[in-house]
Amino acid sequence: MPVLAAIPPDMIPYIGYFGSFLTAITFIPQVYKSWQSKSVGDLSILMVLIVVLSTIVWLVYGFAVDSGPVIVANFIVLALTLVLLYFKITFKKQPPLS
Repeated sequence: MPVLAAIPPDMIPYIGYFGSFLTAITFIPQVYKSWQSKSVGDLSILMVLIVVLSTIVWLVYGFAVDSGPVIVANFIVLALTLVLLYFKITFKKQPPLS
C-alpha cells in the first residue's frame, strides 16, 4: 500500500483515464481484422453478447458513481462490441480454403 500512498491525489484521475483507454482499445484489433477479412466465423456470439451486457452494467455503475474513466472505457468497448455484433450478423460465413 505504500506505493499507492505515494501517488499524488491529482494524478489518480489520469491513471483512471489511462486504464480506461487501455481497456477501450482491446477490441480495436479484432474489429479491424474482422472488417478487413469480412470474416467473424471464429468469433463467439455468446462472448460478444456477454461483453455487451457487461458493458451496459458497467455503464450503469459508472453513471451511478459518476466515474468518468468507467463511463469512457465502457462506452467505447460497447461501441466496438456492437460493431463486432453487426459484423457477426451481416458477414456471411466464408467457406474453408481448399
